[in-house]
Amino acid sequence: MSDPAQSSFDAALAAIPGPLRGPVSAHWQELAPHVTALPPGQWLETLPRVFAASEFVARGCVQQPALLQELVTSSDLLRAYPAGDLTARVAKFLNDAADEPALKTRLRRLRRREMLRIAWRDLAGWAGLDETLATLSEFADACVDGALARLHAWAVAKSGEPQGEPSGKPQRLVVLALGKLGGQELNFSSDIDLIFAYPEEGETQGAAPLSNHEFFIRLGQSLINALNETTADGFVFRVDMRLRPNGASGPLALSFGAMEHYYQTHGREWERYAFIKARVIAGDREAGAELLKTLKPFVYRKYLDYGTIESIRDMKAMIERETARKGMHGNIKLGRGGIREIEFIAQTQQLIRGGREPQLQERRLLTVLPRMVAAGCMDAGTGAELAQAYIFLRNIEHHLQMAADQQTQQLPTDETAQLRLAFASGFADVKGLAGELERSRDQVHRHFAQLFRTEEGAAGEREPDKLAAVWLGTADAESARQILRDSGYTQPEEALNLINALREGPMVSAYSTGARARIDRVVPLVLQAAGRGDEPLTTLQRLVHLLEAVGRRTVYFSLMAENPQVLTQLVRLGSASPWIASWIAQHPILLDELLNPALYELPTPEALQDELRQRLAHIPEDDLELQMEVLREFRHGHVLRVAATDIGPGLAPEQTGAALAAVAESMVTAALELATRDLERKHGVPQCPGRETPPGFAVIGYGKLGSRELGYGSDLDMIYLYDGCDEGMTHGARPLPNEAFFARLGQRLIHILTTRTPGGILYEVDMRLRPSGKSGPLVTSLAAFRDYQRDHAWTWEHQALVRARPVAGSPLLARQFVEVREEILCRPRDPARLRTEVREMRDKMAAEKLRHDDTQADVKHDPGGIVDIEFMVQYWVLRWAHDHPGLTRHTENIQLLEALKAEGLLEPARAELLTQAWRRYLSVEHRLKLTERGLLANPAELGDWPGKVRAIWDEVMN
Repeated sequence: MSDPAQSSFDAALAAIPGPLRGPVSAHWQELAPHVTALPPGQWLETLPRVFAASEFVARGCVQQPALLQELVTSSDLLRAYPAGDLTARVAKFLNDAADEPALKTRLRRLRRREMLRIAWRDLAGWAGLDETLATLSEFADACVDGALARLHAWAVAKSGEPQGEPSGKPQRLVVLALGKLGGQELNFSSDIDLIFAYPEEGETQGAAPLSNHEFFIRLGQSLINALNETTADGFVFRVDMRLRPNGASGPLALSFGAMEHYYQTHGREWERYAFIKARVIAGDREAGAELLKTLKPFVYRKYLDYGTIESIRDMKAMIERETARKGMHGNIKLGRGGIREIEFIAQTQQLIRGGREPQLQERRLLTVLPRMVAAGCMDAGTGAELAQAYIFLRNIEHHLQMAADQQTQQLPTDETAQLRLAFASGFADVKGLAGELERSRDQVHRHFAQLFRTEEGAAGEREPDKLAAVWLGTADAESARQILRDSGYTQPEEALNLINALREGPMVSAYSTGARARIDRVVPLVLQAAGRGDEPLTTLQRLVHLLEAVGRRTVYFSLMAENPQVLTQLVRLGSASPWIASWIAQHPILLDELLNPALYELPTPEALQDELRQRLAHIPEDDLELQMEVLREFRHGHVLRVAATDIGPGLAPEQTGAALAAVAESMVTAALELATRDLERKHGVPQCPGRETPPGFAVIGYGKLGSRELGYGSDLDMIYLYDGCDEGMTHGARPLPNEAFFARLGQRLIHILTTRTPGGILYEVDMRLRPSGKSGPLVTSLAAFRDYQRDHAWTWEHQALVRARPVAGSPLLARQFVEVREEILCRPRDPARLRTEVREMRDKMAAEKLRHDDTQADVKHDPGGIVDIEFMVQYWVLRWAHDHPGLTRHTENIQLLEALKAEGLLEPARAELLTQAWRRYLSVEHRLKLTERGLLANPAELGDWPGKVRAIWDEVMN
């Protein structure tokens, strides 16, 4: 070795800790005479560091110097492989193997070269965790696929081609990888978890036929042997088949039908957990993709599956008992705050939510964590901490394994090994590494304990034993009443009857053992939480109704038992509002919303639209059923947030109406986008001759939607407009005239909004305000709408136009509608005639309204109520907009009153009186709904406002 090379080595050697230099120097003395042809460079500058960190690499280079020379001269050591390059290399190298012994030899030579290269690049600091994981996983994929291709060909030559009995088609093995390989996160020294399957039963087409089952079992055994057997050249990968159906006692390979039956009938929770990472890595990839698609409902449930938490907690507890028994507290994978806890956190959320949120159906942990943050499963800080900890711990894991190519996650106790690990991981000393490990693992375990409420995390939250005795019926009646009395119930007899009726009712009697265990756990907590409120019995009645509504979806009991804040919020909201309690009972999925830290915060309309688009973006475009369910869940959740904020921190009544209108507007916008995409796929995009831009479609909100004064139970008053043109057609496989396309679009939009699905309906829709009402077409061209408003509309239709605004669709058409609206509202009108027509319409409405006695008040229709204020405002706008066009800029009644005052058309005192009355009326309307008191209020709630409003009405309109 030349002096410059030795000098380069000596300089690099001086940078490593003293206790590690001796072995490095010894290896170098053996290697140096064999690599004299290699010029000094980066390989030599990093060699002491790599040898100090890995006895495996050092011995590999000393035993086969030519391997190092080839890696350096080919530049493969110094560069990352391009995508697919390693797969192609492996396939080429294995393709001409003559027989199984030759295949085994080639596989092991490949492993020796590639693993040495991977370790060197990692330890030299040239490859980050992402490259190391990806390269290890690609190499394993390529070895399995390449070996299977040769073995399949030899098996067919010997026994004939396996053929499917139903289809008559040739059959090939499908290899599924689970665990780290399935997630493309393979360790340096790792087992590979595999499952073998084949599409159809049948037999081979040979002289001595074999059943497909026997053929593929033999092929699977050959594949395992090719990879797993330790020969003079070593092994390739340890193969673990224990995750297959029925584990080690089950057949080595199963047909798709048998596999589907197993998971549907016998599949266990841990198998769902394992299949999150399932990936086809070899064989018939197309058939494998279909198999995974078929099994997806087993893994990802369509409901929020909080029962997962119990199962995974049990799995973790079993692992903790095992690690304690074996003295594995220093295990960075299975021990406290280790890699497995991070995986449990992420994969629990995937199992709970993945069926509803397809973006969480992701195998790679570092990819799914930010998606969980975006989906609200965890806050950004938690996501970042878990990602950093995962990267840190996985790097430590690799450096442990690269030291001697051993499958270990156990932190060393030997001082030299500790120093080697610290050095390989970039720490100046062992103490620095130990401190960072402790900090990182404490952080992980804290997040784990918060999610799973482990023993130390739940020490202060044990089920109330005495209340459990009340629920289970093991306490005698007098003791039970006293326990309830002590727990806050002033009417213990009624509470006891309620609980006994629930326990002895048909629902609970029909529960399985697991479901019964869940409700046995949650009811005492419900009793305790309700007893702490202001009206325990009333609250308990509402919560029992909720438990009955949940019915057989007992995973929601797990949610309540696992998360005390859910019960706290339920008691708080349910005691204040029977409507909220009923709303959650109708839609139990909303229990998940009670975990949302932003429950009492309302997003801006823009944020609302953006959140909904993100939720829908991950759903296949052709899955309208799931899209409609997501819309309903989204709407139900955000209406709950409005109600919670309304009765919690409090909202001005106009803020409540605006927030509910923003939710509705986001629903209509999203539904229109879905309907448009669906029709455009079938018929193409509408076009107008001679125009580059396609004609538009717009939804115009009327009534409370248009004025942003929506109530909790309001329907949506809307009309549909489109941009008409002569001879317009869609350009697609099944073209339609534009008018027909837009008519179908309107019908499709109504279908999405009003169809009852498992999640209920979105909104009732009222289209009667369109031109010519029920007798008019569902959609109207802008030109026809303009002509109708100019020449045929009644005064009451112009009144309705005061509150109309675009809520979805074409921005250009929306602007054109605003221009038409302004034109119509600003027409000069005879004040006396206008006053008469408005008053006559008001009288007509009053005559049609049902009577009620004087002990009740109709907030909307009684004299001096909401309609009187609306009609006066509309009268003033229609009377004065000709000279004051600024009045047309608003649709909200409070904003219109403010504009009338600003224009000097309404005295400030009168405007203020009507504004305050309006706020009072809206507030009472909202409260009537939230307290489920029907449509009529106690007159005392309205104070003297109706008399004051009616006095103004008489002065203005009479």
